[in-house]
Amino acid sequence: MKKYIILVPIYNDRESLKTLIDNINEEIKGLNVEISIVIINDASSQQIIDNYENTENINSIEIINMKQNRGHARCIASGLKYIFEKKEFDYVIPMDGDGEDRPEEIKNFIELSKEAGDRSIVGERVKRSEGLFFKFCYSIHKLITFTFAGETIKYGNYSCLPKSIVEKMINEKATWSSFSGSLAKVAKDRVGIPSERGTRYFGPSKMSFKNLIIHSLAIISVFKKKVLIRSILFQLVYVFLIHQKISIIMLIPVVSVFALLFSPLAESFGGGPGGGFGLFVHECEWRRGSRQMAEPLSWATRESISS
Repeated sequence: MKKYIILVPIYNDRESLKTLIDNINEEIKGLNVEISIVIINDASSQQIIDNYENTENINSIEIINMKQNRGHARCIASGLKYIFEKKEFDYVIPMDGDGEDRPEEIKNFIELSKEAGDRSIVGERVKRSEGLFFKFCYSIHKLITFTFAGETIKYGNYSCLPKSIVEKMINEKATWSSFSGSLAKVAKDRVGIPSERGTRYFGPSKMSFKNLIIHSLAIISVFKKKVLIRSILFQLVYVFLIHQKISIIMLIPVVSVFALLFSPLAESFGGGPGGGFGLFVHECEWRRGSRQMAEPLSWATRESISS
């Protein structure tokens, strides 16, 4: 029986997490696979551990508590590393914990994985539930990414990764800054399935225009060589168009790109292998058959899951 681990990064979404687990449990009913959940708690200020009652179809649930808040991308990277080193699995399905990645689509990933082999499966967004302003901002994000990196990335975290790709991801430094950018880099041969963006279970979206710009820069930083080549070509065309009338303004694109590629800001998006942050965690594990979460079955302290 194939083993799937659903990886959920979370920050202060206790109510959403309970709803998500209930919905996952309902949606995976009848699937002839073993499904577990690993939750990466990004140093939430609220208590995440709860009493999960509807879990009869879930093999196990683990909560890994990060010592410090490190952000969404590093949570996913930490989870992938933990799963690869500590768990037995065939596939990992990263998904958001707020309901925007719909549990109804998990079965689609699992069914397609039977035919996809070692190829990654990504949920290509065909419909979004956000308002017009966010959709406009998201279009700007995609335009920036394509202009500088030459990549059209229609997917987010929601995907199904075979073990071979998980290994490549945790060995790729870019994974610690941009999951989607890193996946585009290490897994060229991907299978896309339509994915409709869901509505958050509780509260407003945490993704702002500022965060979208940072997200764009993180993806761009993955493809430094492409950005450099495109910038040089752009500069040559620009010089030709102004008939060699060099001005300070024409230097701005190149200066900006070099600042992005080689400044400490670009490196701060990273933190992967050699990034130097230690991840001190406590592990809480719940297994099928136990009806209480108030008294976890086991606690373990790991000094470091180094990146």
